[in-house]
Amino acid sequence: MKYFKYHAIGNDYIVIDPKDVPTLTSQQIKTICHRNFGIGSDGILFGSSKSEKGQFLLRIFNPDGSEAEKSGNGLRIFSRYLWDTQLVKEEPFIIETLGGLVKSAVLDNGKTVRVEMGKVSFWSDEIPVTGERREVISENITVEDKTFNFCAATIGNPHCVIPLSEITPDLAKQYGHFIETHEYFPNRINVQFMKVLDRENIQLEIWERGAGYTLASGSSSSAAAAVAHRLNLCDRSITVHMPGGVILIEIGEDYSIQMTG
Repeated sequence: MKYFKYHAIGNDYIVIDPKDVPTLTSQQIKTICHRNFGIGSDGILFGSSKSEKGQFLLRIFNPDGSEAEKSGNGLRIFSRYLWDTQLVKEEPFIIETLGGLVKSAVLDNGKTVRVEMGKVSFWSDEIPVTGERREVISENITVEDKTFNFCAATIGNPHCVIPLSEITPDLAKQYGHFIETHEYFPNRINVQFMKVLDRENIQLEIWERGAGYTLASGSSSSAAAAVAHRLNLCDRSITVHMPGGVILIEIGEDYSIQMTG
């Protein structure tokens, strides 16, 4: 099997062209991503030029065999792969994902990738979150022995953002799975524990749906930054600090997100 392996600030993915491996079963995905019995990764990027709506089509598979709608770091990795294989140059191009179309550009001779991630929504039926239709802002959720105040959002995939005064990796590892699979979230959810550092900086610890604890996430950065701005804790330009590194998020008037890393 021919593959490429990349990481974006510690969030690592395997890139496979469907022409080399036409299909992947759930069990094959689990084996390939397993860090002891396979290649080891946070997921698989299954990408080709057979898009009906854009220039490229990208399917994203989690280590548990499920399919993700969107991944910010995955999109940056796939963009750099397209640039490395000379399928794109520095002009912007369109990638079709399950979570919608995104515009990407590889800049600085391959050192930087900028992705227009789409618009963040806080509406419960779009995320989705159970209950009557509402914007999910500052609600409570109880898991195990602890109650958290959270906001929920979607940028093509679902996110639960929990603002706290202090965060640790252990916190994400202890509670992330229980929040991901909580009955509030019928499609499961990505979880971000967020500490606001100042008006232009936030810090995250992340539990990723279908993957577990992860060092970085672009879609998580997008959702958390949008929540921080919505709560009037940050301005529109936010640097997101994660164990793997940093991503810059720019928030438009309509909560459209531009991610650079």
